[in-house]
Amino acid sequence: MPEPTASAATPEKAATKDITFCVPCYNSSDYMDHCIDSILRGKGNIEIIIVNDGSTKDDTAAKADAWAERHPDIIKVIHQENKGHGGAVMAGLRAASGVYFKVVDSDDWLDPVALNLLLSKVRRFITSGSPVDLIVANYVYEHTNSGTQKVIRYRGFLPQNRVFTWNEIGPFGPGQNLLMHATVYRTQVLRDSGVELPEHTFYVDNIFVYVPLPHVQTLYYLPVNLYRYFIGREDQSVNENVQISRLDQQMRITRVMVEAHKLPDGVGNWKLAHYMASFLGLIVTASSIFCLLEGTEKGLRMRREMWEHIDSVDRDLKTTLGLRQWLVLGSNLPGPLGRRTSVSLYRLAQRLYRFS
Repeated sequence: MPEPTASAATPEKAATKDITFCVPCYNSSDYMDHCIDSILRGKGNIEIIIVNDGSTKDDTAAKADAWAERHPDIIKVIHQENKGHGGAVMAGLRAASGVYFKVVDSDDWLDPVALNLLLSKVRRFITSGSPVDLIVANYVYEHTNSGTQKVIRYRGFLPQNRVFTWNEIGPFGPGQNLLMHATVYRTQVLRDSGVELPEHTFYVDNIFVYVPLPHVQTLYYLPVNLYRYFIGREDQSVNENVQISRLDQQMRITRVMVEAHKLPDGVGNWKLAHYMASFLGLIVTASSIFCLLEGTEKGLRMRREMWEHIDSVDRDLKTTLGLRQWLVLGSNLPGPLGRRTSVSLYRLAQRLYRFS
């Protein structure tokens, strides 16, 4: 198997850019230009790493090289055999020379005004000599089918426009979860956390955000609508039918997160532990419901194995998750009637929170 080729520097090299934007691309030629152009509207010391993840059906590779030729001081390209979203993100992280690191999927884009506010803040953190570990900004669901938007904000959950610690986070509301769209990690925090994303697996963005959280000591919430998250393509990974067809991958992600839910020794912050348990509850709920929606004995078996794995990792975890999220209890009701009720509760939550 050939090694990935790249014009990027080795990861051991000292950071030379303020921030690296990693753009994983797989047969993305129809929409990648919009994404890259939006990042280039940022006025700052930035790096863009386009990872061509084995595209074969279009001219993604040629487009990536053309972008690098036009902006050789900013854009680098990695060409590799297909490894999936996780493999592409890991390739970008290994090659990144930025103090900060952000993933921007090739069908999404960044708001230019918000981006430049972020870059100004990043520069200030770096020059201060004490860069924060995690920056959070709002993101926007762009629902193409309905032509509507839904902004995810963190007011009330996170203090605004100042550096803070986990001790200062408040109770989070529906949808106020720290997803990849919202987060900008300090690159060294990601590397020190040892986060590894499985290859050929969707939904690794949950691992990417979740595993490094205990290594974060300082945070900053910039209340601007930075990330525009496109949602609506029939082949998109968050499409419900697609998620059900990839149930094995969803369960793989769930297993990793269950095994990562306990805080390491020396990290005893109860507010962080509460948040991590609550977010894990949502992942477990989704996995349990998708097993039911799969509609066969295979799905029921995978659901049963998931709960058995949870018990094997932590006998108290099921109770803990149930105390954090009513949906966890609702997703695990016994018998045929209970399973139908679980699906109905999921549909209700789906309409209320518009998460897909």
